[in-house]
Amino acid sequence: MASSHLHFLLPLLLLLLLLLLPMAAVSVTPGSSLSASTPNVTWSSPNSTYSVGFLPSDPPTSPPSFIAAVSYSGNVPIWSASATVDSGGSLTFESSGNLVLLNGSGATVWESRTSGRGVSSLVVDDSGNLALRNGSSTVWSSFDEPTDSLVPSQNFTVGKVLRSGLYSFRLLSNGNLSLKWNDTIEYWNQGLNSSYNKNLSSPSLSLQPIGILSISDINLPSSLIVAYSSDYAEGSDILRFLKLDSDGNLKIFSSARGSGTKTERWAAVSDQCQVFGYCGNMGICSYNDSAPVCGCPSQNFEPVDPKDSRKGCKRKVEIADCPGSATMLDLDHTRFLTYHPEYEAQVFFVGISACRLNCLVSGSCDASTSLSDGTGLCFYKTPAFLSAYQNPAMTSSSFIKVCGPVSPNPPPSEGVGKSKDWKVRPWLVAVVVLATLCGLVVVEGGLWWRFCRNRPNFGGLSAHYALLEYASGAPVQFSFKELQRATKGFKEKLGAGGFGAVYRGILTNKTVAAIKQLEGIEQGEKQFRMEVATISSTHHLNLVRLIGFCSEGRHRLLVYEFMKNGSLDSFLFQTEENSGRLLNWEYRFNIALGTARGITYLHEECRDCIVHCDIKPENILLDENYCAKVSDFGLAKLINPKDHRYRTLKSVRGTRGYLAPEWLANLPITSKSDVYSYGMVLLEIVSGRRNFDVSAETNQKKFSTWAYEEFEKGNINGIVDKRIVDQDVDMDQVTRAIQTPGTKGSHRSVHLWN
Repeated sequence: MASSHLHFLLPLLLLLLLLLLPMAAVSVTPGSSLSASTPNVTWSSPNSTYSVGFLPSDPPTSPPSFIAAVSYSGNVPIWSASATVDSGGSLTFESSGNLVLLNGSGATVWESRTSGRGVSSLVVDDSGNLALRNGSSTVWSSFDEPTDSLVPSQNFTVGKVLRSGLYSFRLLSNGNLSLKWNDTIEYWNQGLNSSYNKNLSSPSLSLQPIGILSISDINLPSSLIVAYSSDYAEGSDILRFLKLDSDGNLKIFSSARGSGTKTERWAAVSDQCQVFGYCGNMGICSYNDSAPVCGCPSQNFEPVDPKDSRKGCKRKVEIADCPGSATMLDLDHTRFLTYHPEYEAQVFFVGISACRLNCLVSGSCDASTSLSDGTGLCFYKTPAFLSAYQNPAMTSSSFIKVCGPVSPNPPPSEGVGKSKDWKVRPWLVAVVVLATLCGLVVVEGGLWWRFCRNRPNFGGLSAHYALLEYASGAPVQFSFKELQRATKGFKEKLGAGGFGAVYRGILTNKTVAAIKQLEGIEQGEKQFRMEVATISSTHHLNLVRLIGFCSEGRHRLLVYEFMKNGSLDSFLFQTEENSGRLLNWEYRFNIALGTARGITYLHEECRDCIVHCDIKPENILLDENYCAKVSDFGLAKLINPKDHRYRTLKSVRGTRGYLAPEWLANLPITSKSDVYSYGMVLLEIVSGRRNFDVSAETNQKKFSTWAYEEFEKGNINGIVDKRIVDQDVDMDQVTRAIQTPGTKGSHRSVHLWN
């Protein structure tokens, strides 16, 4: 009998021993140290996911410098002591209980300040927290003193700060998130939805492992989602962490275990050039084909560091040392960034000429910006720090003082590989230009006569397919005649909705397009073009792309990319025409997720909050891979977040069965209305039935009401589309799709249960 008990207990004892060994190995005793000269020696967490050790500084320096850091598997730092050391540096856990970072000379450059507080052990746990403990209590931890990053399991509360260079990030007591430059200029502040107008007690910001950033507080019914990683809930062995990057932007990154790399998945400031100070003092931020670039205003300036354009610029001759008179350098399509608290003190209402002249004669003004939007706003900038943004689409002009004469920057093609002594004679230039123009006219005229003069579609082949003057990817403007020809007189009708009919068309470049002929559009030319510009500026995988438009006389048309598989309703609802079109559950679930992501982008990630107002299966289109794309967005009234995202639309837009209750009660319409409509669509995706259907099977109740009652009874199978219920259906996904999420009101909260 004793022998049998022994055989039973041995495996349990071995398991207990295995569980205890890693914890013993991770506890570091006083007197231990790490050296920058041996970076492979580290203090690791029990499962080796995190470790404490030395990493080379980023960017690299000469001679090499190092940081003492807590890093994720693959040497991705998530915390570091706020100082660098040379190769002789060390991190020592002293017998006094103090954790000290020493330089090669023996000087202390950082310490935990825990001497004499009874610290007996140092621990790195599996959440990435570096802690100094007195028995079971924590005296100091890296989670309580973060540097530039926040990881899952780490709570970020009011009073804590993430820092990166001159940039800082804070959670404010009202629940707002704030980014500042030099602890003064607030260039980003994201507040809670105005419907949450409660006084918060002790708000806390946290990042879930799947990539959801949320705020919690005892006065809130549940956590409020602030942002989410674009790869949320995808993959395994992936760390997602929040980081205040060196460029001043707050970002969510993801890093696969052991990869040693991180990938950006979300950024607080969508336009990097709007980060104050990104290009340093007097630097101008603009964009090349793929990324922001920094430059100087003119040849009157030079880089502070020729090797690093982000360090800003300086005048070659300071205004105080100018032997002559100062003048103003004109900068078209440029704005000197002005944020709180500068905004309140430096804004005036004057014309562009006065904006320029008043700054020139003022001893306290170094630069100015005049907005060319009809407001007459003028911003005066003091010499303290100037951060500029230049964009061809920007409707503003700026001016900065220089010691004359003004020396503009050369065009990109000039100044490279040219001799200063060689001068082009004006008469020679004129002859060459005229001869070239004459030759081109003759050649093009001959080609037209030979190939194009008898072609009916000749008139639309050129300018309309060019990009508009400044905006890359801007919508193409078509004439009504071109679209009439493309659709063969609006012959092949694809469908019709609340805003008009849609026709299939083939453009002159052989692109197949869906052309919507708008009805009941009362906007004038200017307003219509502004709304088209807003729609075309939305770019997302799950939104139908706008190719172009027509605004000619009373004609208003929009040209969209063509979706090969049509709309979702043709797959969900059985008719004689689509009896063979059936989507399995995997496709349906991915369509539900894609639709949610597209709507979330419209609500929370666009410059202007766009409330769709007509979410229904007919407005969810499927491409050749059955990827869901939301259509008809932006055609209802745009709602500006500055107006609290609350405006009552003048006329009811929407479709029976999908209208939120506030439509009928004449209450303010917000993005929540789309969330309600999406919930109805979600029910239809699961069931394959119209949510407003009434039948004997549903006891003569509206299907959505009957489905709710069945869900309460636990009869999930009864709700699922009978055509697929016997197939491979993930009932957990079905349940999460049907049930109401705990957090209401944000569309982001509705689709993050995956």
